[in-house]
Amino acid sequence: MFKDKIVVVTGGVNGIGKCIAEEFRKEGSKVIVIDKAPGGDFLGDIADKTVLEDFAANVIAQYGHVDVLVNNALPIMRGIDSCSYEEFQYALAVGVTAPFYLAKLFSPYFGPGASIINISSSRDRMSQPQTESYTAAKGGIAALTHALAASFAGKVRVNSISPGWIDTSYAVYTGPDATQQPAGRVGNPLDIANMVLFLASPKAGFITGENIVIDGGMTHLMIYHGDHGWSLKEE
Repeated sequence: MFKDKIVVVTGGVNGIGKCIAEEFRKEGSKVIVIDKAPGGDFLGDIADKTVLEDFAANVIAQYGHVDVLVNNALPIMRGIDSCSYEEFQYALAVGVTAPFYLAKLFSPYFGPGASIINISSSRDRMSQPQTESYTAAKGGIAALTHALAASFAGKVRVNSISPGWIDTSYAVYTGPDATQQPAGRVGNPLDIANMVLFLASPKAGFITGENIVIDGGMTHLMIYHGDHGWSLKEE
């Protein structure tokens, strides 16, 4: 169902983004990857407004339209003790402003049945200490999702995915690392890519403005001292 579809993926050279791009290619899509790491189709930092404009113009000049936009690029993670003003702004530029601006730039060019999928994080609802820049960006893109869904009503469906613990090396964990998740394992990039393809497909045609948590159930499991192999370690 994705044969010859035009799919844009930000941050698609490594990790989850790479897997998403590969799965669309297997379906016959033309995938255009922008990343600040070499190996994609367009090299550039999406925190830069000019880079976004040049990239969007390049995509439209070559293909004329966009069917799927996946905003996956990873914001930096810095905490309240170490994060500078500039670093915090940079995280928001990558994680929130760039997805908004790409949606705006592509707005006149989305094809029939087009879809935007934003990659948020389970950190949009839970946190570790010293992760403010990343967490704020992921919370922002989750909220941006339902705002865009309302603005694009009838034209583009917009959804987001909040991954939990995803090991991009496909490592297999045992013991408490696995059992703290009701699914019994740590996730891998295919768990996210499979949902991206579903949300982009006509099968999800009645889903928009939604956030899908893919975390093996971890955010729903309360863990106390002694549960699931975990015990309190006194400092």
